[in-house]
Amino acid sequence: MTSRADYTFASDNTAGICPEAWAALAAANSHRVASYGSDPWSERAKQHFNAVFETACDVFFVFNGTASNSLALAALCRSYHSILCHESSHIEADECGAPEFFTGGSKLIPLPGAGCKLQPELVASALVRGHGVHYPKPGAISLTQSTEWGTVYTPAEIRTLADLAHAHGLHVHMDGARFANASAALKERGVSPADFTWRAGVDVLSFGGTKNGMHTTEAVVFFNRDLAREFEYRVKQGGQLASKMRFAAAQWDAMLGSGAWLRHGARANHRARQLADAVKQVPGLSLVLEPEVNGIFVEMPPAVFAAMEARGWHFYKFIGEHGYRLMCAWDTTEEDVATFIADLRETVGRVS
Repeated sequence: MTSRADYTFASDNTAGICPEAWAALAAANSHRVASYGSDPWSERAKQHFNAVFETACDVFFVFNGTASNSLALAALCRSYHSILCHESSHIEADECGAPEFFTGGSKLIPLPGAGCKLQPELVASALVRGHGVHYPKPGAISLTQSTEWGTVYTPAEIRTLADLAHAHGLHVHMDGARFANASAALKERGVSPADFTWRAGVDVLSFGGTKNGMHTTEAVVFFNRDLAREFEYRVKQGGQLASKMRFAAAQWDAMLGSGAWLRHGARANHRARQLADAVKQVPGLSLVLEPEVNGIFVEMPPAVFAAMEARGWHFYKFIGEHGYRLMCAWDTTEEDVATFIADLRETVGRVS
């Protein structure tokens, strides 16, 4: 039984820095180099992005996901545009109006959709809302891969949405806070990162590093390189230009160059599958959704949740009336899963 506060399954943000990123930070700290990205780590890291995506792309490092999403969308939209997104997306529910702020007023249009995914028919309907100049002009769609509910868009689903967007003059943004987890899941189906990004019509990607085991670094990746014009000025103006850029770039250099980013994503996904299989064996509990990546969503009586919190476990209500989220990270172990399940079984038996 836990005897202290345990945040293992609260979020993949609660994990520490992974060994590869930690070693890269130490190596980058060994001597003086040029600042603002004019260093060998930044050059190598950008070459690794080109290799991962099998194409030349423009890459910019920022400190966090909110800035990555917001600055990317600001490159796609003017102040009088709208951005179509899912009603549960991070840009809609968890970024304090930052996309609207950095775009100078672009309006987010939240849409429903099964499995936390945008649905083409609902997007098509949203594209013809309003009356001329009296309504914000659609400028972009933003989809999340993997989604906030742990589901994964297929390349075909992305292509359908991207084709629809491009046909109406919109750009396509992908929020990839958990891009590594989605990539690992799709790799098992023979799908490459290129297949579900630029080959499927994505113009710009916010590639998450934090949830993958890195520290204070995310990447904005432009596949449509025309859209990256003067983006370095947006990064600077947004307070996101690191003078000691090498500490961000070195982590990407190590993670992408060694393949650790994909291994850590796969490991977190695997632990979530183990956790889900174990939860399904606990009487009175059920999964809201089958996990595709590193999060599971459990239908749980409130009394069980309260009792687990009293034992020290921290996790959050997330879907519906009694749906709770459990997240696995790059460092989640089999022992973590076993300990949680043992406490959960005991708690369910006692509460019921």
